[in-house]
Amino acid sequence: MTQHAAAYELAQVNIARLKAPLDSPQLKDFVDALDPVNAVADTADGFVWRLQGDSGDATDVAVFGDDWLIINLTVWRDTNALTAFMYQGQHRELLARRHEWFERLREAMTTMWWVPAGHRPTVAEAEERLLHLRAHGATAYAFTLRTPFPPGEAFPAPLSEGTSAAVDVECPV
Repeated sequence: MTQHAAAYELAQVNIARLKAPLDSPQLKDFVDALDPVNAVADTADGFVWRLQGDSGDATDVAVFGDDWLIINLTVWRDTNALTAFMYQGQHRELLARRHEWFERLREAMTTMWWVPAGHRPTVAEAEERLLHLRAHGATAYAFTLRTPFPPGEAFPAPLSEGTSAAVDVECPV
């Protein structure tokens, strides 16, 4: 049986380690841009869903048990919709300034995977996919924009624990 792309949506997570507290002057421009950028995302072509905490964004959602990490977890129609949003307007401007607000890390901080249409991924699911990418490199289970997999390969079994691969690191935000 052939699987159709419309049956799947693209989940993506990116995690960033803050250089300073969210209420610091150093992060003011970033924090001030969150609501406007999220509003644009919410109406972007191909946008499906984003994780939100009590604050209306996800800055108060715990990830990996580390208070200095923030998470962005979203679902999109496909990689084209995600990249169209990422590289335009105010989000593009924020990407250009990300090193002012977030530490540069060697390990992968972003990954994507296909989910059944209507599924809303959890933080635990996102952490698992990101750890899988770090351990095994890009696979259909967890991949990057540089190494995408088609939706038909959405639900493979994870690689065995002894397997390892290089990770294609991309910048968060």
